[in-house]
Parts: sequence; C-alpha cells; structure tokens
Amino acid sequence: MTDLGSETDMANTAGDLELETFRAEARAWLEANFSASLRGQTGMAMALMDGLAPTGDLLAWKQAMGAKGWGTPTWPAEYGGGGLSPQQARVLQQEMGRIGAFNPLTAGMGVTMIGPTILDYGTEEQKRQHLPPIARGEIRWCVGYSEPNAGSDLASLQMKCEDAGDHWVITGQKTWTSGAQYSDWCGALVRTDNTAKKHDGISFMLIDMHQPAIETRPIALIAGASPFCETFFTQARAEKDGLLGQINVGWTVGKRLLQHERASQTGGSTGPKPTALQDVAKRYVELDAEGKIADTDLRTRLTQHLMDAKVHGLTLARVAAESKGASGATTTASILKNSATNVAQTRAELTLEIMGAQGLGWEGEAFAPEERDAVRSWLSGKAMSIYGGSVEIQNNIISKRILGLPDTTHSS
Repeated sequence: MTDLGSETDMANTAGDLELETFRAEARAWLEANFSASLRGQTGMAMALMDGLAPTGDLLAWKQAMGAKGWGTPTWPAEYGGGGLSPQQARVLQQEMGRIGAFNPLTAGMGVTMIGPTILDYGTEEQKRQHLPPIARGEIRWCVGYSEPNAGSDLASLQMKCEDAGDHWVITGQKTWTSGAQYSDWCGALVRTDNTAKKHDGISFMLIDMHQPAIETRPIALIAGASPFCETFFTQARAEKDGLLGQINVGWTVGKRLLQHERASQTGGSTGPKPTALQDVAKRYVELDAEGKIADTDLRTRLTQHLMDAKVHGLTLARVAAESKGASGATTTASILKNSATNVAQTRAELTLEIMGAQGLGWEGEAFAPEERDAVRSWLSGKAMSIYGGSVEIQNNIISKRILGLPDTTHSS
C-alpha cells in the first residue's frame, strides 16, 4: 500500500528544498545588483513617488529589477513579470528586507493597482500593450476616481465619456489624482450612460495623459509635498481599445482596483525596517536605573503599540500562508488596511511625543534628517485614514462582507 503521509512529507521536503535553492539564487542576485549606497535609504522609494527621475545607482537598480521582472514578481513572465510563485515572492521579500533593499517599481499606481486590474479584466492585446512597460518601470500611471462632488460616494461621479465612433471623448474633472503631473497614462472611471442607475452607467477607461486636452494642477499639502492633483479633461481622447472590461460595467472593475490598492497599503513592505521605536525612545527620554523608560504611561502605550505592530505582522504572514498559491486581493485587505493605518498613525504620534520639540522641526541644522522627517510623516500619515477608502468604508465592508452583519435601520 502507498503511504500517503510519506508522499506528502516528501513533497513538502522537495518544496522546501526548491525554496531554499531559490533563496540562495535571490540572495546572490540581490547582493550583486543592489548597491551598498542605497541600503537603508527608505526615502529613495518616496522620492520616486514624488517624481524623481532616477540617476546613478538608483537608476541602475530600477533597470535591473525591471529587466529581471522582480519589480512585479508574481506577474506572468510573458507580460514582463518574474513568474514567481507566491512562496518564492515571499522569499524574495525576506531577502530584500535582510539587506535593506526596496522595490523601486512600487512607487506608482501601475504595479500596485492598474497592472493587477488589467491582469484581471484586460484583453490579451491590452495585457501585451500595457503590462511589460509597467513591469520594466518605463511608464507611470495614475488613477482617476474621486471628483469634487464624488468622494466617498464615488458612484455619483459625473465625468462624461461619449462614443465618437473610432474613439471616446472625455470631459470632466477628477481630484486627488496621485501623481497625475508625472503620469503617462490614467485609469479612470467615467460615466458612459446618464440614464442608467448610477452604479450601472460607469465604465473604466485607459487614457493617454500626453495630450493638450488634459491639464493637471498639483494640490499643496500641509506636509510640504504635492502628490495629489486636480485633473481637468476637456474633450480628451481615449482610443476604442481603451475600454477595460465591459461598457457600463466599470463599477465592478473599479471595485477590484480598490481591493488591489488596499492590499498594497497593508504594510507588507519590501523596504528596510525603520528604527525600532523603543530604541528611538532611549535616545530622547529619561531612563530609570534599570535602563527602562522612566515614564510608565509612555512605556505602557509604547508596549501596546509594539504588540499591535507585531500582531499586524503576524496576521500578514498568516494571510500569506493561507493563500495556498492564490493571488489577487480580497475583502480581507480591508481588515489589514485599517490595521496598518492604526499601526502607522500610532507610531507617528508616539515618535513626535518621544522626540518632543526636536520632533517638530521643519528645517535648519538644529534638527537631524530623521527629526525633520518625523513631523512630515505625522502630517502626511493623517491621510491614511481616507485614501484607498476611508476607515468607515472599510468598517462597512468588514461588517457586511466578512462578518455577515445585517444593515441596521433606525425608526423615527
């Protein structure tokens, strides 16, 4: 008789050996291609998000990751991706974290949102046209969703898209369009039927941003950077093959993109880990005779934060382990998105409290770079509760789609 248990053990052992072989290959490649000058430079990825044109070692790293396909590790190789299994991608992430490397291709919307959505809904022609340039980091994408009168109630959007025979004509305005001023393409929700119910008359359109009919105006933010734009479309053109998915069924496509966005905001970073907050505290606050933080209230709150961060990390690992090879985003991203927001915002608040006046510096030699970054991170991090779907929206998704709770009605 066949010992099924032994066969399973052998298969698991073979799988472990394959992963360890891949780990050795990934480690060697990363050591050979990731420059020591970039190690631990957490700000580099954010600089790319802010439109920095990479040069020198940063450019070489971006090109190497794009050519290898490891900027999009689980995308199929025929579309420019790495063709890795989810398990191999996790090993790659671990090895990048080990040497303080970051993925230079996740700085825009193409890798994290548009590309995965094209993989879900695109035709073969759309995949071959758009995915390889995204995977190589050659083009940038933005996402046109919110409008001045359509924020959380996104389905109220009014940007009009009309069929002009051999192309589409688009007129209207989007706002909070991240990176629009740097982008080559935009994936936008548009209204193609004004007579249908508001969710039913929406389509998802791929629009070339390089045309005079599109104007972007950056919105200055309190943190100093301007990643968001107002974006105006005045009879802009989209080609006929720019329709992603079916006409008037774009709401389904749009919701899927939001799932991918939330999945990218769960805190599963490939970059270097920040300095442990307890180590930051030891530099700025009074310690007792045993080397502990003397303020017991601060010590308690810091301990709770470290526990929350650890639980979030373990939950990320469990979700990844339970995926069993599945890819793509699910409603569990709403749980992780809210958890990541709580961890990040609490860390920012505690950092400022720990640094005291040194955490409020905006410029000048009296403040170290990490001190100037602290106040900017605190300010910009406030938006985490809103972008990608507000905390309240995520709580609704969690209660209805995960917990199965009924809608509540209130009688007058």
